[in-house]
Amino acid sequence: MHFTSSDEPDALDYDGLRKGGRKARFEDDATEWSKFKKNSQTTANPVAETATRERPKSESSKVNTWLAKRGHAISFAGLFLFTVVLFFRPYELIPALSSLTSIAYYIGLFTLIVYVISQLAVEGNLTAPLREVKLVGLLGLAALLSIPLAINAGEAWETFNEILIKALLIFIVLVNVVRTWTRLRMLIFVSLVVSIYLSVNAISDYQHGIFEIGKADLARVGGSIGGLFKNSNDLALHLVTMVPIAFAMGLVSKGLLTRLLYWLAAGLMVAATIVTFSRGGFLGIIGVVLVFAYKFGKRNVVGTAAILILAAVLFLTLAPGSYGGRLSTIFDSASDLTGSSSQRTQVLKRSVIVALRYPIFGVGIGCFHHRSFQELGTHNAYTQVASEIGIPAFVVYVLFILYPLKRLRQIEKATVGKKEARRLFYLSIGLQGSIIGYMVSSFFDASAYQWYVYYIVGYAICMHRLFLIETPEFSHVSWTKPFTKETKKAERLEKSQAVRTSQV
Repeated sequence: MHFTSSDEPDALDYDGLRKGGRKARFEDDATEWSKFKKNSQTTANPVAETATRERPKSESSKVNTWLAKRGHAISFAGLFLFTVVLFFRPYELIPALSSLTSIAYYIGLFTLIVYVISQLAVEGNLTAPLREVKLVGLLGLAALLSIPLAINAGEAWETFNEILIKALLIFIVLVNVVRTWTRLRMLIFVSLVVSIYLSVNAISDYQHGIFEIGKADLARVGGSIGGLFKNSNDLALHLVTMVPIAFAMGLVSKGLLTRLLYWLAAGLMVAATIVTFSRGGFLGIIGVVLVFAYKFGKRNVVGTAAILILAAVLFLTLAPGSYGGRLSTIFDSASDLTGSSSQRTQVLKRSVIVALRYPIFGVGIGCFHHRSFQELGTHNAYTQVASEIGIPAFVVYVLFILYPLKRLRQIEKATVGKKEARRLFYLSIGLQGSIIGYMVSSFFDASAYQWYVYYIVGYAICMHRLFLIETPEFSHVSWTKPFTKETKKAERLEKSQAVRTSQV
Protein backbone atom coordinates (compact mmCIF):
# COMPACT_ATOMS: atom_id res chain seq x y z
CA MET A 1 0.00 0.00 0.00
CA HIS A 2 1.24 3.45 -0.83
CA PHE A 3 0.52 6.96 0.23
CA THR A 4 -0.98 9.58 -2.01
CA SER A 5 -0.37 13.27 -1.80
CA SER A 6 -1.81 15.04 1.23
CA ASP A 7 -3.70 17.34 -1.13
CA GLU A 8 -6.11 14.46 -1.72
CA PRO A 9 -8.69 14.39 1.09
CA ASP A 10 -8.86 10.61 1.10
CA ALA A 11 -5.17 9.97 1.44
CA LEU A 12 -5.09 6.63 3.22
CA ASP A 13 -8.32 7.43 5.07
CA TYR A 14 -6.47 9.90 7.26
CA ASP A 15 -7.77 13.28 8.32
CA GLY A 16 -6.18 15.76 5.95
CA LEU A 17 -3.55 18.18 7.14
CA ARG A 18 -4.39 20.68 4.45
CA LYS A 19 -4.70 24.42 4.71
CA GLY A 20 -8.25 25.21 5.79
CA GLY A 21 -8.86 21.62 6.93
CA ARG A 22 -10.99 20.78 9.95
CA LYS A 23 -8.10 19.36 11.94
CA ALA A 24 -5.30 21.50 13.33
CA ARG A 25 -1.87 21.17 11.87
CA PHE A 26 1.17 20.06 13.76
CA GLU A 27 2.89 23.06 12.23
CA ASP A 28 1.77 26.37 13.75
CA ASP A 29 3.16 28.43 10.91
CA ALA A 30 0.96 27.55 7.91
CA THR A 31 2.95 29.75 5.54
CA GLU A 32 6.26 27.99 6.12
CA TRP A 33 4.67 24.56 5.86
CA SER A 34 2.92 25.52 2.62
CA LYS A 35 6.27 26.56 1.17
CA PHE A 36 7.79 23.27 2.22
CA LYS A 37 5.00 21.32 0.55
CA LYS A 38 5.24 23.48 -2.59
CA ASN A 39 8.99 22.97 -2.82
CA SER A 40 8.54 19.27 -2.20
CA GLN A 41 6.04 19.02 -5.02
CA THR A 42 8.30 20.84 -7.46
CA THR A 43 11.28 18.64 -6.58
CA ALA A 44 9.40 15.39 -6.34
CA ASN A 45 11.06 12.61 -8.29
CA PRO A 46 9.38 10.94 -11.27
CA VAL A 47 8.85 7.71 -9.38
CA ALA A 48 6.73 9.50 -6.78
CA GLU A 49 4.80 11.45 -9.41
CA THR A 50 4.03 8.32 -11.38
CA ALA A 51 2.97 6.45 -8.25
CA THR A 52 0.62 9.26 -7.31
CA ARG A 53 -0.97 9.52 -10.78
CA GLU A 54 -1.63 5.79 -10.91
CA ARG A 55 -3.96 5.88 -7.87
CA PRO A 56 -7.24 7.55 -8.84
CA LYS A 57 -9.78 8.46 -6.18
CA SER A 58 -13.00 6.50 -5.89
CA GLU A 59 -16.37 6.94 -4.21
CA SER A 60 -15.68 4.00 -1.90
CA SER A 61 -12.51 5.65 -0.65
CA LYS A 62 -14.50 8.79 0.21
CA VAL A 63 -16.91 6.69 2.24
CA ASN A 64 -13.98 5.03 3.97
CA THR A 65 -12.56 8.45 4.81
CA TRP A 66 -15.83 9.47 6.46
CA LEU A 67 -16.01 6.23 8.46
CA ALA A 68 -12.37 6.44 9.50
CA LYS A 69 -12.72 9.98 10.80
CA ARG A 70 -15.81 9.20 12.88
CA GLY A 71 -15.11 5.64 13.95
CA HIS A 72 -11.51 6.12 14.97
CA ALA A 73 -12.34 9.44 16.58
CA ILE A 74 -14.22 7.46 19.24
CA SER A 75 -11.38 4.94 19.42
CA PHE A 76 -8.90 7.74 19.97
CA ALA A 77 -11.08 9.32 22.65
CA GLY A 78 -10.99 5.98 24.47
CA LEU A 79 -7.24 5.66 23.96
CA PHE A 80 -6.63 9.18 25.26
CA LEU A 81 -8.78 8.64 28.35
CA PHE A 82 -7.13 5.27 28.97
CA THR A 83 -3.68 6.89 28.78
CA VAL A 84 -4.69 9.58 31.26
CA VAL A 85 -5.97 6.98 33.73
CA LEU A 86 -2.95 4.72 33.18
CA PHE A 87 -0.44 7.49 33.86
CA PHE A 88 -2.21 9.54 36.54
CA ARG A 89 -4.15 6.81 38.37
CA PRO A 90 -6.84 9.28 39.53
CA TYR A 91 -8.22 6.81 42.06
CA GLU A 92 -4.98 7.32 43.99
CA LEU A 93 -4.90 11.10 43.69
CA ILE A 94 -8.59 11.76 44.34
CA PRO A 95 -10.08 10.05 47.44
CA ALA A 96 -13.59 10.19 46.01
CA LEU A 97 -12.49 7.89 43.17
CA SER A 98 -10.71 5.35 45.38
CA SER A 99 -13.26 2.65 44.56
CA LEU A 100 -12.66 2.93 40.80
CA THR A 101 -9.44 0.92 40.69
CA SER A 102 -10.65 -1.06 37.65
CA ILE A 103 -11.58 1.96 35.57
CA ALA A 104 -8.56 1.59 33.28
CA TYR A 105 -9.60 -1.98 32.45
CA TYR A 106 -13.11 -1.01 31.42
CA ILE A 107 -11.96 2.01 29.42
CA GLY A 108 -9.40 -0.17 27.65
CA LEU A 109 -12.00 -2.84 26.91
CA PHE A 110 -14.40 -0.22 25.52
CA THR A 111 -11.60 1.23 23.37
CA LEU A 112 -10.71 -2.17 21.95
CA ILE A 113 -14.32 -3.01 21.07
CA VAL A 114 -14.88 0.32 19.29
CA TYR A 115 -11.52 0.05 17.56
CA VAL A 116 -12.17 -3.45 16.20
CA ILE A 117 -15.59 -2.46 14.84
CA SER A 118 -14.24 0.72 13.22
CA GLN A 119 -11.14 -0.92 11.79
CA LEU A 120 -13.06 -3.82 10.26
CA ALA A 121 -15.71 -1.50 8.80
CA VAL A 122 -13.20 0.90 7.28
CA GLU A 123 -10.20 -1.18 6.23
CA GLY A 124 -11.43 -4.77 6.44
CA ASN A 125 -8.62 -5.86 8.77
CA LEU A 126 -7.67 -5.67 12.41
CA THR A 127 -4.54 -3.59 11.93
CA ALA A 128 -2.37 -1.92 9.35
CA PRO A 129 0.43 -4.29 8.26
CA LEU A 130 3.21 -2.38 9.99
CA ARG A 131 6.37 -4.30 10.64
CA GLU A 132 6.38 -3.27 14.30
CA VAL A 133 2.85 -4.64 14.68
CA LYS A 134 4.02 -7.97 13.28
CA LEU A 135 6.93 -7.93 15.72
CA VAL A 136 4.72 -7.34 18.77
CA GLY A 137 2.49 -10.12 17.47
CA LEU A 138 5.46 -12.47 17.41
CA LEU A 139 6.52 -11.29 20.87
CA GLY A 140 3.05 -11.98 22.23
CA LEU A 141 2.98 -15.40 20.55
CA ALA A 142 6.36 -16.32 22.03
CA ALA A 143 5.16 -15.28 25.49
CA LEU A 144 2.00 -17.34 25.06
CA LEU A 145 3.96 -20.41 23.95
CA SER A 146 6.23 -20.10 26.97
CA ILE A 147 3.30 -20.58 29.39
CA PRO A 148 2.68 -24.37 29.00
CA LEU A 149 6.39 -25.06 29.58
CA ALA A 150 6.79 -22.48 32.34
CA ILE A 151 8.11 -23.36 35.78
CA ASN A 152 4.88 -21.95 37.16
CA ALA A 153 2.23 -21.89 34.44
CA GLY A 154 -0.29 -20.02 36.59
CA GLU A 155 2.15 -17.25 37.36
CA ALA A 156 3.22 -17.06 33.72
CA TRP A 157 -0.39 -16.73 32.57
CA GLU A 158 -1.00 -14.00 35.13
CA THR A 159 2.01 -11.99 33.91
CA PHE A 160 0.94 -12.40 30.30
CA ASN A 161 -2.72 -11.62 30.91
CA GLU A 162 -2.28 -8.77 33.40
CA ILE A 163 0.72 -6.95 31.92
CA LEU A 164 2.10 -7.83 28.48
CA ILE A 165 -1.01 -8.47 26.41
CA LYS A 166 -2.57 -5.17 27.49
CA ALA A 167 0.49 -3.19 26.42
CA LEU A 168 0.61 -4.98 23.04
CA LEU A 169 -3.09 -4.44 22.30
CA ILE A 170 -3.03 -0.75 23.22
CA PHE A 171 0.08 -0.33 21.08
CA ILE A 172 -1.80 -1.71 18.07
CA VAL A 173 -4.70 0.65 18.75
CA LEU A 174 -2.34 3.61 19.09
CA VAL A 175 -0.54 3.15 15.77
CA ASN A 176 -3.84 2.74 13.92
CA VAL A 177 -6.03 5.48 15.40
CA VAL A 178 -3.53 8.33 15.77
CA ARG A 179 -4.28 9.72 12.32
CA THR A 180 -3.64 13.44 12.81
CA TRP A 181 -0.90 15.59 14.24
CA THR A 182 -3.38 16.89 16.80
CA ARG A 183 -3.94 13.42 18.20
CA LEU A 184 -0.22 12.74 18.37
CA ARG A 185 0.39 16.04 20.15
CA MET A 186 -2.35 15.26 22.68
CA LEU A 187 -0.78 11.93 23.67
CA ILE A 188 2.70 13.43 23.89
CA PHE A 189 1.30 16.27 25.98
CA VAL A 190 -0.20 13.81 28.50
CA SER A 191 3.17 12.06 28.77
CA LEU A 192 4.94 15.36 29.38
CA VAL A 193 2.41 16.59 31.94
CA VAL A 194 2.64 13.45 34.05
CA SER A 195 6.46 13.62 33.80
CA ILE A 196 6.47 17.20 35.07
CA TYR A 197 4.14 16.26 37.93
CA LEU A 198 6.35 13.32 38.89
CA SER A 199 9.51 15.43 38.65
CA VAL A 200 8.23 18.24 40.86
CA ASN A 201 7.06 15.77 43.49
CA ALA A 202 10.29 13.74 43.34
CA ILE A 203 12.41 16.83 43.94
CA SER A 204 10.09 17.93 46.75
CA ASP A 205 10.22 14.48 48.37
CA TYR A 206 14.01 14.51 48.26
CA GLN A 207 14.15 17.94 49.88
CA HIS A 208 11.78 16.82 52.66
CA GLY A 209 13.48 13.46 53.23
CA ILE A 210 10.62 11.31 51.92
CA PHE A 211 12.41 8.29 50.48
CA GLU A 212 11.35 5.02 48.89
CA ILE A 213 14.16 3.08 50.55
CA GLY A 214 15.71 4.09 53.86
CA LYS A 215 17.17 0.99 55.43
CA ALA A 216 20.16 -0.93 54.13
CA ASP A 217 20.13 0.73 50.73
CA LEU A 218 20.82 4.35 49.83
CA ALA A 219 17.88 6.68 50.44
CA ARG A 220 16.14 7.06 47.08
CA VAL A 221 13.08 8.87 45.83
CA GLY A 222 10.22 6.94 44.24
CA GLY A 223 7.30 8.16 42.18
CA SER A 224 4.41 10.06 43.75
CA ILE A 225 2.08 8.00 41.52
CA GLY A 226 2.01 4.25 41.93
CA GLY A 227 1.92 1.61 39.24
CA LEU A 228 4.39 2.43 36.50
CA PHE A 229 6.32 5.04 38.47
CA LYS A 230 6.45 3.89 42.09
CA ASN A 231 9.83 2.19 41.83
CA SER A 232 12.75 4.61 41.60
CA ASN A 233 14.36 2.80 38.65
CA ASP A 234 11.06 2.73 36.74
CA LEU A 235 10.54 6.43 37.44
CA ALA A 236 14.04 7.26 36.20
CA LEU A 237 13.56 5.20 33.04
CA HIS A 238 10.32 6.99 32.18
CA LEU A 239 11.81 10.43 32.78
CA VAL A 240 14.83 9.59 30.62
CA THR A 241 12.51 8.86 27.68
CA MET A 242 10.67 12.17 28.16
CA VAL A 243 13.70 14.48 28.52
CA PRO A 244 14.64 14.47 24.79
CA ILE A 245 11.02 14.97 23.74
CA ALA A 246 10.64 17.99 26.05
CA PHE A 247 13.94 19.42 24.80
CA ALA A 248 12.93 18.93 21.17
CA MET A 249 9.54 20.55 21.78
CA GLY A 250 11.43 23.54 23.14
CA LEU A 251 13.50 23.74 19.97
CA VAL A 252 10.43 23.74 17.73
CA SER A 253 8.52 26.32 19.79
CA LYS A 254 8.48 29.86 18.43
CA GLY A 255 7.62 31.86 21.53
CA LEU A 256 10.51 32.46 23.92
CA LEU A 257 8.37 31.80 26.98
CA THR A 258 7.05 28.52 25.60
CA ARG A 259 10.55 27.44 24.66
CA LEU A 260 11.86 28.23 28.15
CA LEU A 261 8.98 26.32 29.76
CA TYR A 262 9.75 23.20 27.75
CA TRP A 263 13.43 23.43 28.61
CA LEU A 264 12.60 24.04 32.25
CA ALA A 265 10.49 20.87 32.14
CA ALA A 266 13.42 18.95 30.65
CA GLY A 267 15.68 20.29 33.40
CA LEU A 268 13.20 19.23 36.07
CA MET A 269 13.11 15.73 34.63
CA VAL A 270 16.90 15.50 34.68
CA ALA A 271 16.97 16.71 38.29
CA ALA A 272 14.29 14.20 39.27
CA THR A 273 16.26 11.43 37.56
CA ILE A 274 19.28 12.37 39.66
CA VAL A 275 17.43 12.24 43.00
CA THR A 276 16.24 8.73 42.20
CA PHE A 277 19.93 7.75 42.41
CA SER A 278 19.28 5.37 39.55
CA ARG A 279 22.49 4.33 37.82
CA GLY A 280 20.52 3.19 34.79
CA GLY A 281 18.78 6.57 34.69
CA PHE A 282 22.11 8.39 34.76
CA LEU A 283 23.51 6.31 31.90
CA GLY A 284 20.27 6.86 29.98
CA ILE A 285 20.71 10.63 30.32
CA ILE A 286 24.28 10.27 29.06
CA GLY A 287 22.95 8.32 26.07
CA VAL A 288 20.43 11.09 25.31
CA VAL A 289 23.14 13.76 25.58
CA LEU A 290 25.38 11.83 23.19
CA VAL A 291 22.55 11.55 20.66
CA PHE A 292 21.98 15.29 20.69
CA ALA A 293 25.71 16.00 20.64
CA TYR A 294 26.18 13.78 17.59
CA LYS A 295 23.16 15.13 15.72
CA PHE A 296 23.81 18.81 16.35
CA GLY A 297 27.59 18.74 16.83
CA LYS A 298 28.17 18.14 13.14
CA ARG A 299 26.52 21.46 12.32
CA ASN A 300 27.78 23.58 15.23
CA VAL A 301 30.80 22.08 16.98
CA VAL A 302 31.64 25.13 19.09
CA GLY A 303 28.08 25.71 20.28
CA THR A 304 27.54 22.05 21.10
CA ALA A 305 30.81 21.86 23.03
CA ALA A 306 29.91 24.98 25.02
CA ILE A 307 26.51 23.56 25.95
CA LEU A 308 28.06 20.24 27.03
CA ILE A 309 30.62 22.01 29.23
CA LEU A 310 27.90 24.17 30.79
CA ALA A 311 25.74 21.10 31.44
CA ALA A 312 28.68 19.28 33.06
CA VAL A 313 29.41 22.26 35.33
CA LEU A 314 25.78 22.54 36.38
CA PHE A 315 25.61 18.81 37.03
CA LEU A 316 28.71 18.82 39.23
CA THR A 317 27.43 21.88 41.08
CA LEU A 318 23.85 20.80 41.72
CA ALA A 319 24.13 17.01 42.09
CA PRO A 320 23.83 15.63 45.66
CA GLY A 321 27.12 15.07 47.44
CA SER A 322 26.69 11.30 47.61
CA TYR A 323 25.73 11.00 43.94
CA GLY A 324 29.31 10.65 42.72
CA GLY A 325 29.88 7.73 45.06
CA ARG A 326 26.73 6.08 43.78
CA LEU A 327 27.91 6.40 40.17
CA SER A 328 31.36 5.03 40.97
CA THR A 329 29.76 1.67 41.78
CA ILE A 330 28.95 1.28 38.07
CA PHE A 331 32.65 0.59 37.46
CA ASP A 332 33.64 -0.72 40.89
CA SER A 333 30.99 -2.92 42.46
CA ALA A 334 33.20 -3.50 45.49
CA SER A 335 32.80 0.17 46.46
CA ASP A 336 29.03 -0.28 46.82
CA LEU A 337 28.52 -0.74 50.57
CA THR A 338 24.90 -1.80 50.05
CA GLY A 339 25.96 -4.71 47.85
CA SER A 340 23.33 -3.92 45.21
CA SER A 341 25.86 -3.43 42.42
CA SER A 342 27.54 -6.83 42.85
CA GLN A 343 24.10 -8.38 43.34
CA ARG A 344 22.88 -6.96 40.02
CA THR A 345 26.02 -8.28 38.30
CA GLN A 346 25.39 -11.78 39.63
CA VAL A 347 21.74 -11.67 38.59
CA LEU A 348 22.75 -10.53 35.09
CA LYS A 349 25.13 -13.46 34.75
CA ARG A 350 22.49 -15.85 36.05
CA SER A 351 19.90 -14.56 33.58
CA VAL A 352 22.32 -15.08 30.68
CA ILE A 353 22.98 -18.65 31.83
CA VAL A 354 19.26 -19.34 32.14
CA ALA A 355 18.66 -17.94 28.65
CA LEU A 356 21.32 -20.23 27.20
CA ARG A 357 19.95 -23.24 29.08
CA TYR A 358 16.36 -22.60 27.93
CA PRO A 359 16.98 -20.96 24.54
CA ILE A 360 13.66 -21.58 22.73
CA PHE A 361 10.81 -20.79 25.12
CA GLY A 362 12.67 -19.70 28.24
CA VAL A 363 11.50 -20.56 31.74
CA GLY A 364 8.12 -18.89 31.23
CA ILE A 365 7.12 -15.24 31.22
CA GLY A 366 7.47 -13.78 34.70
CA CYS A 367 9.16 -16.91 36.08
CA PHE A 368 12.88 -16.06 36.06
CA HIS A 369 12.93 -15.47 39.81
CA HIS A 370 12.42 -19.22 40.29
CA ARG A 371 15.83 -19.80 38.68
CA SER A 372 17.45 -16.77 40.30
CA PHE A 373 18.82 -16.47 43.80
CA GLN A 374 16.92 -14.79 46.62
CA GLU A 375 13.89 -14.56 44.31
CA LEU A 376 15.44 -11.61 42.45
CA GLY A 377 14.35 -10.46 39.01
CA THR A 378 16.69 -9.88 36.09
CA HIS A 379 16.93 -6.05 36.41
CA ASN A 380 17.59 -6.10 32.66
CA ALA A 381 14.89 -5.87 29.98
CA TYR A 382 16.92 -7.77 27.37
CA THR A 383 17.85 -10.77 29.51
CA GLN A 384 14.34 -10.65 30.96
CA VAL A 385 12.94 -11.49 27.53
CA ALA A 386 15.73 -13.93 26.63
CA SER A 387 15.52 -15.94 29.87
CA GLU A 388 11.73 -15.93 30.27
CA ILE A 389 10.43 -16.11 26.68
CA GLY A 390 13.44 -17.33 24.71
CA ILE A 391 16.27 -16.06 22.55
CA PRO A 392 14.10 -15.79 19.38
CA ALA A 393 11.77 -13.49 21.34
CA PHE A 394 14.80 -11.47 22.44
CA VAL A 395 15.71 -10.90 18.77
CA VAL A 396 12.15 -9.82 18.01
CA TYR A 397 12.16 -7.43 20.97
CA VAL A 398 15.40 -5.76 19.87
CA LEU A 399 14.17 -5.40 16.28
CA PHE A 400 10.95 -3.84 17.57
CA ILE A 401 12.99 -1.13 19.28
CA LEU A 402 15.53 -0.59 16.49
CA TYR A 403 13.26 -0.45 13.47
CA PRO A 404 11.51 2.84 14.37
CA LEU A 405 14.94 4.49 14.46
CA LYS A 406 15.12 3.92 10.70
CA ARG A 407 11.81 5.66 10.25
CA LEU A 408 12.93 8.63 12.32
CA ARG A 409 16.26 8.90 10.50
CA GLN A 410 14.36 9.03 7.23
CA ILE A 411 12.43 12.05 8.49
CA GLU A 412 15.62 13.64 9.78
CA LYS A 413 17.36 13.14 6.46
CA ALA A 414 14.47 14.54 4.45
CA THR A 415 14.10 17.68 6.57
CA VAL A 416 17.68 18.57 7.49
CA GLY A 417 18.59 22.12 6.56
CA LYS A 418 15.00 23.05 5.66
CA LYS A 419 13.88 25.88 7.89
CA GLU A 420 10.25 25.40 7.00
CA ALA A 421 10.39 21.78 8.22
CA ARG A 422 12.47 22.32 11.35
CA ARG A 423 9.68 21.06 13.60
CA LEU A 424 9.75 17.66 11.91
CA PHE A 425 13.55 17.64 12.02
CA TYR A 426 13.87 18.39 15.72
CA LEU A 427 11.03 16.15 16.86
CA SER A 428 12.45 13.21 14.88
CA ILE A 429 15.76 13.68 16.71
CA GLY A 430 13.95 14.03 20.02
CA LEU A 431 12.18 10.70 19.52
CA GLN A 432 15.45 9.08 18.50
CA GLY A 433 16.93 10.30 21.77
CA SER A 434 13.92 8.92 23.63
CA ILE A 435 14.35 5.45 22.13
CA ILE A 436 18.12 5.44 22.70
CA GLY A 437 17.58 6.59 26.29
CA TYR A 438 15.17 3.72 26.83
CA MET A 439 17.58 1.22 25.30
CA VAL A 440 20.34 2.29 27.69
CA SER A 441 18.25 2.63 30.86
CA SER A 442 16.31 -0.60 30.30
CA PHE A 443 19.60 -2.48 30.42
CA PHE A 444 19.34 -1.87 34.16
CA ASP A 445 15.59 -2.33 34.61
CA ALA A 446 13.28 -5.27 33.85
CA SER A 447 10.77 -3.21 31.88
CA ALA A 448 10.23 -5.23 28.70
CA TYR A 449 6.58 -6.01 29.44
CA GLN A 450 5.66 -2.54 30.70
CA TRP A 451 4.13 0.36 28.77
CA TYR A 452 7.15 2.65 28.41
CA VAL A 453 8.65 1.42 25.16
CA TYR A 454 5.32 0.70 23.48
CA TYR A 455 4.22 4.31 23.78
CA ILE A 456 7.44 5.90 22.52
CA VAL A 457 7.72 3.44 19.62
CA GLY A 458 4.07 4.16 18.85
CA TYR A 459 4.81 7.90 18.75
CA ALA A 460 7.65 7.29 16.28
CA ILE A 461 5.50 5.16 13.97
CA CYS A 462 2.63 7.66 13.96
CA MET A 463 4.98 10.53 13.21
CA HIS A 464 6.49 8.63 10.29
CA ARG A 465 3.11 7.78 8.77
CA LEU A 466 1.93 11.38 9.06
CA PHE A 467 5.21 12.61 7.60
CA LEU A 468 4.76 10.44 4.51
CA ILE A 469 1.26 11.77 4.00
CA GLU A 470 2.47 15.36 4.14
CA THR A 471 5.53 14.94 1.91
CA PRO A 472 4.75 14.33 -1.77
CA GLU A 473 8.27 13.31 -2.77
CA PHE A 474 7.96 10.34 -0.42
CA SER A 475 4.49 9.33 -1.58
CA HIS A 476 5.95 6.28 -3.33
CA VAL A 477 7.39 4.96 -0.08
CA SER A 478 5.59 2.11 1.61
CA TRP A 479 4.81 3.03 5.19
CA THR A 480 5.30 -0.61 6.16
CA LYS A 481 8.86 -0.61 4.78
CA PRO A 482 10.33 2.90 4.74
CA PHE A 483 13.62 1.77 3.18
CA THR A 484 12.63 -0.05 0.02
CA LYS A 485 14.42 -0.55 -3.28
CA GLU A 486 12.10 2.03 -4.83
CA THR A 487 13.14 4.56 -2.20
CA LYS A 488 16.83 4.07 -2.88
CA LYS A 489 16.28 4.13 -6.63
CA ALA A 490 14.34 7.39 -6.38
CA GLU A 491 17.04 8.93 -4.19
CA ARG A 492 19.78 7.96 -6.68
CA LEU A 493 17.73 9.43 -9.52
CA GLU A 494 17.19 12.67 -7.61
CA LYS A 495 20.91 12.96 -6.83
CA SER A 496 21.88 12.38 -10.45
CA GLN A 497 19.41 15.04 -11.59
CA ALA A 498 20.87 17.48 -9.04
CA VAL A 499 24.39 16.80 -10.33
CA ARG A 500 23.36 17.39 -13.95
CA THR A 501 21.60 20.61 -12.97
CA SER A 502 24.67 21.91 -11.14
CA GLN A 503 26.88 21.07 -14.12
CA VAL A 504 24.61 23.01 -16.47
